[in-house]
Amino acid sequence: MTPALLVKGLAFAYPDGHQALYGIDLRVEQGERVAVLGPNGAGKTTLVLHLNGVLTAGAGTIEVAGLPVEKANLHEIRRRVGIVFQDPDDQLFMQTVGEDVAFGPANFGLKGAELDARVHQALDAVGMTEHIDRSPLHLSGGQRRRVALATVLACDPEILVLDEPSANLEPVARRELAEVLLALGRTTLMVTHDLPYALQLCPRSVLVDDGVVVADGPTRDLLADTELLAAHRLELPFGFRLD
Repeated sequence: MTPALLVKGLAFAYPDGHQALYGIDLRVEQGERVAVLGPNGAGKTTLVLHLNGVLTAGAGTIEVAGLPVEKANLHEIRRRVGIVFQDPDDQLFMQTVGEDVAFGPANFGLKGAELDARVHQALDAVGMTEHIDRSPLHLSGGQRRRVALATVLACDPEILVLDEPSANLEPVARRELAEVLLALGRTTLMVTHDLPYALQLCPRSVLVDDGVVVADGPTRDLLADTELLAAHRLELPFGFRLD
């Protein structure tokens, strides 16, 4: 079966000469949920920005469900790869929740009843249908995070990419978002420093540091390797136990 995502030898340097990626290899199967772990500056965000063509690889290749990430394919790639940014305010800029969720699929050509149905499906998936006519400015942080997720789901992506989804969420909102994500059943790549959240949501994790993948395996096994975590400036919260 064609993998949902295939990255081979991905390397990238920024214009100032900083080499962020040195040859990333990553294969994600359809339906997998994979956490991308690593310290600040490891190259995680740079990797994510390559997945839908925001950044162009200096070397290596990326394929999304068999389609190469290259200029000629970017319109379809950006439909297939939906990125939910850490700050929901980066994705919410219309006057109402409904207008925000409709913005993406409308740009991909949906209109009329089909567009309305897609908006309602996305909001229903995140439990926010009743807020369709509200301003995003009047929502809680957890609610805005779920609406931002709905703006991406409305485009019906094949891969969902989440950048620090649990950041700045209170415990209840964190749990509610986890329940939504687990119910979606979509191929998911989750960039996070929240190691317990990675364990809760992603059976598999890859650890990235200094622009390369240094470990790839079951999340529980990686988190149980205290020497590995310490070598890459990661640690479980005080009192957290891998029972």
